[in-house]
Amino acid sequence: MVRKIAIFGTLALAMLSCKESNRQSSPVDLIVTAAQKLNRIDIKTGAANCDQSIGTVNIQALVVQNTSGTLPTNSALDNVIVNQYRVSYVRTDGGTQVPAPFTRSISINVATGGGGTSATFIGFQSDALTQAPFAALLPQNGGRDPQTGRPVVQMDLILDVFGQTLAGERVSGSTRIPLDFCFDCGGCA
Repeated sequence: MVRKIAIFGTLALAMLSCKESNRQSSPVDLIVTAAQKLNRIDIKTGAANCDQSIGTVNIQALVVQNTSGTLPTNSALDNVIVNQYRVSYVRTDGGTQVPAPFTRSISINVATGGGGTSATFIGFQSDALTQAPFAALLPQNGGRDPQTGRPVVQMDLILDVFGQTLAGERVSGSTRIPLDFCFDCGGCA
């Protein structure tokens, strides 16, 4: 009986440690916003207006904890180095098929309190638009998403960015970009 209690106690401590390690305790919030240029992506090869980026991502580092007090502080240590991002997707039209999520390394310096830093991210792997759910929109494959029966696939692209302050505290931020995908629907807009 004593042995079971010790194992339970160790498990509870491990769960608490895991929960604590996932919590962001930084005095800085990483704010990620997107200014969209395109809401509709026409997957037809050579479709009009599709030779541009989906939008611009802006990353700001804002101080959220007042660190003033009796101890001297160096506010430059609150600056952030973004070192990784993850792109994932969620359907907003009732379908469930989405491209595979992916993670990439990156190096972006973001000063706290500034206007932010614009950055470019890859939103889709190079072959994503030739696979499910987009391949079903091609005429030779029926031209409709099999899950919704519609000629349009709607989803949000979710961009999560991760980094740390120069003091070593982890920070993260996220934004969502809604997109509609279609084939031969008048180009990208």
